[in-house]
Amino acid sequence: MHRFAILLFGTIVVSISGLPLKSVLASPEIPGAPIQRPIAVIGATVHPVSSKVIEKATIVVRNGKIVAIGPKVRVPDNAVTIDATGKHVYPGMFDAYTDTGLVEVNAVRASRDQRETGSINPNVKSWVSVNPDSEIIPVTRANGVLLALSAPGGGLVSGQSAVLQLDGWTWEDLALRTGVGLHINWPRMSPNIDWDTDESAKEQLESRDKALKELRQTFVDARAYEKARRANKSDHPIDLRWEAMLPVLHGDVPLIVDADDIQQIQAAVAFAEQQNVKLIIYGGYDAPHCAELLKKHDVAVIIGGVYRLPQRRSEPYDTPFTVPARLHEAGVRFCISGSGRFGASNVRNLPYHAAMAAAFGLPRDEALKSITSYPAEILGVAKRVGTLKRGHHATFIITNGDPLETTTQVEAAYVQGREVDLNSRHTRLWKKYEEKYRRLGLTKE
Repeated sequence: MHRFAILLFGTIVVSISGLPLKSVLASPEIPGAPIQRPIAVIGATVHPVSSKVIEKATIVVRNGKIVAIGPKVRVPDNAVTIDATGKHVYPGMFDAYTDTGLVEVNAVRASRDQRETGSINPNVKSWVSVNPDSEIIPVTRANGVLLALSAPGGGLVSGQSAVLQLDGWTWEDLALRTGVGLHINWPRMSPNIDWDTDESAKEQLESRDKALKELRQTFVDARAYEKARRANKSDHPIDLRWEAMLPVLHGDVPLIVDADDIQQIQAAVAFAEQQNVKLIIYGGYDAPHCAELLKKHDVAVIIGGVYRLPQRRSEPYDTPFTVPARLHEAGVRFCISGSGRFGASNVRNLPYHAAMAAAFGLPRDEALKSITSYPAEILGVAKRVGTLKRGHHATFIITNGDPLETTTQVEAAYVQGREVDLNSRHTRLWKKYEEKYRRLGLTKE
């Protein structure tokens, strides 16, 4: 019996010899419809993040943007009113490093589209591969995460990332900002002597030196290409790889370097200074140990998850939990990502990474900023999202409590003023098995 499965635009088509094809839609949730009338959220406790909490406040939204916010705001006569008395309003939470929309099931190769073949791929654009029908997107936003950086992976130079708003029909709808950063996987600077490597120390050092040489040559070639194009465009046709490098060389787009070890971080900072380019560190496990270096060069850190194990046997169990607090105390710009473990599938747990950081020394207000305003600032979209203020996108959540608490429920969500469907595969399964136990007489009617 021959079987095959094809993943195409979010639909899995399965064929069994002798039987007709069947298709299973990836995500039946329909994107929010724009409302032509103003929207007024009334009576809520509003947490703007950029300013003090406002009690019994009103938020007025028009054309997808916040036009008024405060305790004494006049509601337009034709507004759609939402009674949020006793509820809380927060900016949509923002995960600053994910593979959202690029990976559906980690164990299924056909559903992974986050990497290209080859080692040097600066021209790869993650956003054109994003699947807007991903089942993971509704699951993620149901817990209040409405924004995410979707980043490519693999190779030495992985490609470019985009900030997504998690509601829309197409990747064009989802892409809030494209070309956010150029991603580099920094090689290990010292040999790994653990059991999980087959290479000798000498081989690892040779691989490191080869990768660093290749990286330096990439920048040399990109600069040579730009110089040649300026001198004579007719003799030097456009090369998309090197064209993608030009915004980095001009300082318009930062390098986002995956580096956890202190030697990796120090080497990446030195390289960025040598090349005169902007730098953001992702991972940052050892970042507190070189905080002065990061402050001196104004290098921000995207912490690659708070729920991590210590990287060294000699370290206390809570070392990764305290990274945000230590960076805050040192004055290093940072934000928290929750997708380091199991990728996009666990982006929904972002608020609990911030909560763990708060439990281990990070001030509560800083924990909230680390998943709202700080990622927006670091990734260049702070004038549109991350806080609640006039002129910003109406991208926010309505909850029955503090979103950092696991008992809190997200009761409504809006992306640019469009109400988001909070159903997901998880809620459908919950309803399914609730019905099962109802039929068995094990639940109350």
